[in-house]
Amino acid sequence: MPLTRYRFRTDWTIRAPAPTVFATLVDLGSYPAWWPDVRSVTRVDDDTAELVCRASLPFALRLRLTRVEEDERAGRLGVALAGDLEGSLTGLVRADGGGTRLEIAQHVVVHKTLLRTLSPFAHPVFRVNHAAMMRRGLRGLRARLG
Repeated sequence: MPLTRYRFRTDWTIRAPAPTVFATLVDLGSYPAWWPDVRSVTRVDDDTAELVCRASLPFALRLRLTRVEEDERAGRLGVALAGDLEGSLTGLVRADGGGTRLEIAQHVVVHKTLLRTLSPFAHPVFRVNHAAMMRRGLRGLRARLG
């Protein structure tokens, strides 16, 4: 796999009902209130939003997310990503004991020039940065849903 391509799998457990978790995840406009690395969200239309994200490293990513799947009954979410990263993000939300399990899969190709240039050398650093961002997202979601 070229070093400008990334695949991430993340599993979250949250002590909240699956419908509540699902509703929070599809409300992209609320992300900056609970996920500190999501700096802004601009709604483009009913199926598209533009996000600016910045994790630990000193650069922001601009992403356009376009809904491709939103099936609450099946617990499936999916968006196409464009912008500084291109690819897909999918989620599976399901009840798990007294809470919810969220399985997230991301497959992306880097388009931002700086990241493409650095990726062959900084690939492990970018993976660590992503993991830190996801940990902060999980902490924020847990705090929001109490």
